Amino acid sequence: MTDDKETTPRTGSSKEETALELMRFIASTTGYGRASSGAGFAGKAPKTVEEQVDALIQLYERCRAVVGKTDVK
Repeated sequence: MTDDKETTPRTGSSKEETALELMRFIASTTGYGRASSGAGFAGKAPKTVEEQVDALIQLYERCRAVVGKTDVK
């Protein structure tokens, strides 16, 4: 038995699970919702925890809207 993660997509996952995975992918690859502490021009104050949570919730809602669309042309 191996402890490797499953790499094939699950066919039985719900739209909410798919939206959550999409949100996690976007947030982890772009740093979305994190406080910025990198080099460069820092004109804005760092985000509070509440602002970070709100940003992630908004991203999740947007991902749910995208995943929920069934119009494929």
